[in-house]
This record gives sequence, C-alpha cells and structure tokens, in this order.
Amino acid sequence: MSLRAALDQAERLTTLASDLLDLARVDAGQAHLSTTQVHVEELLERAVAEARASGREVRYDVRVTPPALAAAADPARLHQLVANLLDNASRHSPAGGVVRITAQNTATGWRLEVADEGPGIPAADRDRVFERFGTLAEAEGGGGTGLGLAIARWVTDLHGGTIHFVEPEPRATGARVRVDLPPEPRQPTDVPTGTQEPDMTNPVRSPAVPASPMAGVPEPAMDALFGRFWPDTGVPGNVRAVLCGLGVGLLAGIVLPFRDFGFGTFVLLLAAGGVVLGFSVNRRSPFTLACAALCLLLAATVVVRDAEWIVVLCLLAGGAVCVAGLVNGRTLPAFVLAGIAWPLAGLRGLPWLGRSVRAVTGLRKSAAALRTVVWSLLAVVVFGLLFASADAVFAEWAGAVVPDLELDAFVPRAFITVAVGGVVLAATYLALNPPSVEPATGPTRSVAHRYEWLAPVALVDGVFLMFLGAQATVIFGGHDYLERTTGLTYAEYVHQGFGQLTVATALTLLVVWAAARKAPRTTAADLTWLRGSLGLLCVLTLVVVASALYRMHVYQEAYGFTRLRLLVDVFEGWLGLLVLGVMAAGLTLRAAWLPRAALLSGAGLLLLLAAVNPDAWIAQHNLDRYDETGKVDWYYLQGLSADAVPVLATLPDEVVECALMGHGPGNDDWLEWNLGRQRAEPLMRSHFADWEYSDAVCAREAAG
Repeated sequence: MSLRAALDQAERLTTLASDLLDLARVDAGQAHLSTTQVHVEELLERAVAEARASGREVRYDVRVTPPALAAAADPARLHQLVANLLDNASRHSPAGGVVRITAQNTATGWRLEVADEGPGIPAADRDRVFERFGTLAEAEGGGGTGLGLAIARWVTDLHGGTIHFVEPEPRATGARVRVDLPPEPRQPTDVPTGTQEPDMTNPVRSPAVPASPMAGVPEPAMDALFGRFWPDTGVPGNVRAVLCGLGVGLLAGIVLPFRDFGFGTFVLLLAAGGVVLGFSVNRRSPFTLACAALCLLLAATVVVRDAEWIVVLCLLAGGAVCVAGLVNGRTLPAFVLAGIAWPLAGLRGLPWLGRSVRAVTGLRKSAAALRTVVWSLLAVVVFGLLFASADAVFAEWAGAVVPDLELDAFVPRAFITVAVGGVVLAATYLALNPPSVEPATGPTRSVAHRYEWLAPVALVDGVFLMFLGAQATVIFGGHDYLERTTGLTYAEYVHQGFGQLTVATALTLLVVWAAARKAPRTTAADLTWLRGSLGLLCVLTLVVVASALYRMHVYQEAYGFTRLRLLVDVFEGWLGLLVLGVMAAGLTLRAAWLPRAALLSGAGLLLLLAAVNPDAWIAQHNLDRYDETGKVDWYYLQGLSADAVPVLATLPDEVVECALMGHGPGNDDWLEWNLGRQRAEPLMRSHFADWEYSDAVCAREAAG
C-alpha cells in the first residue's frame, strides 16, 4: 500500500510538472499549433481508452454526429483538452456513474460536450473553475492538480473557440461542460503565437545570427499561394529532419546506381520510411501505423521478387499508401490531394527549410560538430587508403562499400543523392505539416422527388438484366449459335468485351455513389427503395464481374497467359471486392470506412500478387497449355524474370534452352541480393555451360 501511494504521488507530481510547463509556454508566447484534419470519433475513443486505464469505476458513452465528423485542429492539443475534461468528469462521478461525451456539427463549426453525474457546479462559480489552481475546493476534486480546466480553456482559446459550463440536461444531475470550436483554428491576432514582447530591462544583446541562404524565402507569399488548403502552422526548423533526409539521399547515391533491385534498395526504403514516420505528427494514429506496416511489406518485394513490373507496381502502391497515412486521410478526394501534395511539399516546405538552415547557423555547437565530422572523415580516408594499398582482401572489401568516384559515375550518383534527398525531405515536411485534405463535410442536398434518382437506377438495372440475358443465351445456345449469330468464335467473342465489362463495373460504383448521395432518407420507404434498387444493381454487377473473369480465363486458355492479362484479372477482382464493400456499407448505412478499405485492399491485392510469384505462375500455366496443345510462345517466356526460372528449368532437355535463353548467370554483389535471382542462379549455371542454342529448334517447337 505504501508503494502504491508513492507511485500515485509520483504520477501526480509528473502531471503537475507537465501542466506547469504547458502554462509556462503560454506565458512565454511559445504555444504553437500543428494543424491537421482530425477525425473526432477516433480522437475521442483514444482519449476514453486512456481514461479507462486510470482505473476509475465509471463508464463512458461516446456519441459523434455524424460519425465521420472531422475538423482542422492540433491533434495533440485537442487530445489534451479532451483528456483533461474526461479526467475532471470521471473524478466527480460516483462509482458506477456514466460520463457522456457528445460531438456534433453546428452552424459555426462543431461542439464537444462532456457531462458527468457528480454534484455539479453552482452557476455563480462556473467561471472561477477555469482559473489556475482552482478557487473552488470542489472544482478539481480529489487528486487533481488544479490546472486541468485552465489548460482546457487555454487549448480552446488557442483554437479560437469557447468553453463554459452549462445547465445539465432535463432530469439529469452533475456538471456539463460545452466546448464550441470553429472548423479551423482562429488564433488571436493581437500578439502572434510564438512571439513575446521584448525584454527592455535586460541590456544584454543576443549575438547576430548570420543570414542563411534560405533566409529570403517569402513566407507570406507561400501562405498566399497555398491558402487555407495548406497553412504554415509555424512548424519550427528541424535540423535532425533535414540531416536525416540528406543522409537518405547520400545512401541512395551509394546504393542505387549501376545496381538492380535488391537488399540495398530495401535498406534505402526502410531508412526513408523510418525518417518520414519518425517525424510524422500522425504517427500514433492506427490508420497511419497500418499504412506504415503495409508499406514495409510492399517494400520487401525488392528483395523477394526479380520481376521489375510487379516490384515497381508495389512501390507505387506503397507511395500512395504512404501519403494517405501521413495526412491521415479518410476520403477518396483526400487521398488524391495527398498524392498531389507530396511534390508540392518541395515548394510549400521552403520556409521550413529556411528555418532549419537558420537553426543550424544559430547552434553554438555546430562548429564543433562540423570539425568532428571533418576530422573523422579525414582519418577514415587516410587509414583506409593505407590499408587498401597494403592488403588486397581489405581493398576488395573497401571497393564493395565505397562507390566509384570517377567522373562518369560521380554525376549519376550526385543526381540521385539530390533527387532522393529532396523527395524524402518533401515527404518529411508533409509528415510534419500535413495539409487540410479533407473536404468540408456538410449536409448533402437530396433531390425533391424519389423518381429523380430511382428512374435512372432502375433503367441501369434493366440494361444489366438484358446483358445477363444475352450471356445466358450464349451459354445455352452454344458456340454454334454464337458463330451463326455474330460470325465470331467464342475466343474472339470473350476478348471483344472484356475491357468494356471492366469499365462498366467501375462506372457502376459511380452510379451507386451518386444515387446514395442524392436519394432522400427521411422515411422508411425511402430507405427500402434505396437499398432495394442499389442492392439489385450491386448483385447484378457481381455477376458481371464473374462474367468478365470467366471471359479472361477463356481468352488466356486460347491465346496464352501474360502479365497484363493477369494484372487485369486482379484489377477486376478488386472492383468486385469494392462492390461487396458498397453492399455492406448500404446495409449498415455507415460508409466512412469504405475509402480507406478500398485503398488498403488494393495495395494488399498487389502484395498478394507479388507473394504468389506472378512470373512463375504465368510460366507454369503456359507450360501446362503447351503440354495440352503443343502451343507456346518461347520468346515471351525468355522475357520473364528470374522468378520463373525454377519452373522453366523443369522442361525437357531438348527444349529447355528455348525458354531459358533469355537468362544467364548473374554477377550480383551483396547489395543486389535478391531471393528470386538467388534461386535461379544454380539452375542457370547447371544449364548454361552445355547450351547449343538453335533458333530453328525453337521456331519448330513454337510452330507445334
């Protein structure tokens, strides 16, 4: 019991010290906002989870209207506000009581309310409870620091909002605090945040700081250019972030030139991702962490697969997932704007880069650090050259690590260093100061009459039914009926319509989205018609998806398997998965999760495709077709990556060289190590020495 009491007192002192530091920053004018789009429900759930961990015997009831409510705010400060209000309410609630937290849109922004079932606060004393250290014995309750509500008021003021206690709801007891916040922070304009009045009583002058190359960056011009979409929230200069970004660029200049994808590329991607995530203001968001984990798996394809086409697709998907996680986006427009923001960050981040450079010149220890770096590099170069000239093995080791610095190699290395370093710095700024990518969420104006949306949807349903009727006719009428009616073979027939079916599937999602937005939902009949018509359309779309996938299967059996055909199969399957998601959202009337699910599932399907080894899959299916029909495109098989070599090597000796001639033993160094090439290496060496390649043999085999 004594140890527990000591721990409680230590925790109380820690909280008090943290609160005092926050208020000291306010007094010094050093309080800054780092604004981003905050999903209110997620923030409240996190704060409630922390409040539950305190062990108080109260229950929490969270209600957010609408569930997708979001607002521009500083997530850390807003979390501090909610945590203090919950702490105050839970300490005043009796055992088994309920703390109710509600958030909703208002005409001027949004409102947060926290109500408890405690003794309440007299109306005459409701203003004094926000003073520091409290002026009411019951204001903070037992165990409080007396600063919680003062900090809550400070955070509210910092966002340009108001906070006060109001009368509890009818037939309710306890205290009820209301916080009204604007859609975007409106800081006081009399004294800018982050400044303070000069101290004229101190005659000691600070030494002048030399002007930096970035000192002339016109910050107000940048603010005018980007406006409310991307305000500069006073992100302080960060020397570590700049050095880390440049370090990743230098690593890229060493690793990437003159090498294939491999272990070195993965290390580079890991370093870049670690830097960006480490400086992200949203790094504690579950969605951002999920995106980071998926990006890690997508980056790992560079050491697992040799097929560059799937590796590049995985890296592009990883980039899309990365920017979505950095801005903590929730909608499709947010993901698109996040992708646009990454290259624009090179321009928007110039003022921040200038502040970072000025911070370097203002560091007193920078000269000592620079001298340390110079002397360390000089020592490594001198002793490295001596040992390299004295020992051949050491020289080989050094040559594998130190890049070639001849002029023809230096230029591409320098270019890659600058390019990659700039890209990582832009992503770092995007992580430190994400833009306001979420569109303003307001009530959608529905149509006045049901037929305005129902008639177009019903007609689309009718067209789908006619198409499926035609498909049924082909199935039951047979290939003879098809050729007699259209003059096309079945293989030509299925190839003719596959692209159109894919486009039709995508357009169906657009129709469902538009109808769901414009349809009124005021009565139970409205909901019934909405679910019935759109549900039927989704079911018909799933049948179309199945038809498209079957058409592609028949076409591949007739003409062979290729990368593009496999990729289109995966894309069509992903569209079908989205249709299922739309149906689930329609049943629950909660679609806020759908855009994130679509993004993550699309990237996940690419990752799954890489995991099944697509080039080996294509090779195996073409060889199976060769066994059945005697038809194969040897020249296409030669163009597959080393991932397919273990499958192609199983061919009979008389034709194996027809498939493997496009490959050969490699000479990768350790930075190019790749599992696909590593598995193919011994097989290639066992066949390569005895090859007597003959174009005539392969041409004869290809002709059957």
